[in-house]
Amino acid sequence: MNCKTRSGSHTRHRKNKKTVLKGRGMYKIFNHFTPRVATLLLLLEVSIFVAATYLAASLRFGESPHEFVERIPNFGISAVVYALLTSLSLAGLGVYELHSRQSLRGSILRLAPAFLIGACLTVAAFYLFPDLYLGRGVLGLSFVLSLSAILLLRLVVFHLFRSRFLKSRVLFLGASQEARECMEMSGDNAFSERFEVVGILPLQNDQNSIAGAFLLPNQGSLMSIARKYDVNEIVISLKNWRGLNVPIHQLLECKINGIMITPISRFFEREVNQIQIDYLQPSALVFGDGFRENMLRAMAKRVVDLLAATTLLLVTLPVMLLAALAILIEDGAPVLYRQERVGKRGKSFMVLKFRSMRKDAEAGGVPTWAQAGDQRVTRVGAFMRKTRIDELPQIFNVLRGEMSFVGPRPERPYFVHQLSQQVPFYDIRHSIKPGITGFAQVRYRYGATVEDSIQKLQYDLYYIKNQSLFLDLLIIIDTVQVVLFAKGSR
Repeated sequence: MNCKTRSGSHTRHRKNKKTVLKGRGMYKIFNHFTPRVATLLLLLEVSIFVAATYLAASLRFGESPHEFVERIPNFGISAVVYALLTSLSLAGLGVYELHSRQSLRGSILRLAPAFLIGACLTVAAFYLFPDLYLGRGVLGLSFVLSLSAILLLRLVVFHLFRSRFLKSRVLFLGASQEARECMEMSGDNAFSERFEVVGILPLQNDQNSIAGAFLLPNQGSLMSIARKYDVNEIVISLKNWRGLNVPIHQLLECKINGIMITPISRFFEREVNQIQIDYLQPSALVFGDGFRENMLRAMAKRVVDLLAATTLLLVTLPVMLLAALAILIEDGAPVLYRQERVGKRGKSFMVLKFRSMRKDAEAGGVPTWAQAGDQRVTRVGAFMRKTRIDELPQIFNVLRGEMSFVGPRPERPYFVHQLSQQVPFYDIRHSIKPGITGFAQVRYRYGATVEDSIQKLQYDLYYIKNQSLFLDLLIIIDTVQVVLFAKGSR
């Protein structure tokens, strides 16, 4: 978000809240807000992969697409499989996490290994399913053609990021602390070129807590002010409207004329993918959308959990055996660490992890959060924590039904008791099963303070409200790059 007033621009960094705003261009897909540019880019690139396959076959065989499609069985399905697997590889390596501060060179450097992984997945799929076949010549040409087209496409996309074409001009209504927080958070925005805050319009009886440089003169109707500053969206930055002269009829006029009207809580949910507890009211949980669990979704999620856990167990079994051997060699038995955690509806269970700390890690008997550079962590344990190998035994918790594959991180009863007293709505995260991975785990660093727990809770609340199998898939894809690039490990 680029905070600009009429007299220039102003950005400030907030020290304690390092969330990332992601731009106004969002599609809501299965209740989850996804960046519009990334979504369109994904669709375009899938189309490029399919088209490149047909063009490669045409060049390879010297025939029209119609002729070789009739001659080669399942060619269309094979092309789609190639496109989806390669796109999945790109997503897993974070190639669709586009932002203006990311260099084009950095994006290109990630494309090469992503294409390589996509090639391996495609070859493996064609080996497992012999009816799917493109041929080495066609597949090789497809990679060359699609990589060239995607590089050209991304040159255009990066140019658009730096143009005003994608920017949205936002006006905050109400000179409140909430508006000030948005302005301060904008300094950490990875999509700064996509937002332009024209300023803050105070209301009568406002408790003015905003520096004058941000304030716009309240002269004329809201519609005339919006036209004057070419506003696309008005964010009502107030938690409580009582005692304030909120111009409802003028807001309606703006909405009728195509200006988006957004409450501050919705703004945070859309742009930060968080449910901010500072702005959350119990009535919103009771009467608002989301926060629903039904039998059909629970059954579907359980089936996906079993399939994902079984697949992960088969794939990682050699890694788990090597990890167990390494622990035995460095620090002896036991290899596994059993620890009480709080699960769905507050029911406790024993989570399984590879032991990454010394045997006397909590000799004093008081649970302690792990810190950066924690001296209790063994050398093998440090590597396992960085690569998330220590979490793999939780697969058995998923198979036993105590955990889900995706969900909030299960916490220890000692910390749950503390946080439930200090953090509003903390117990809501126990309305669903905890997960091996989760939205907060892929979006935020390892938590070791109450402030960290609040930030992670706000991601968990977003997940609980908007949970879907689509969001689960995105989290699993994000988990791949978290593991590959050791993001947020401790």
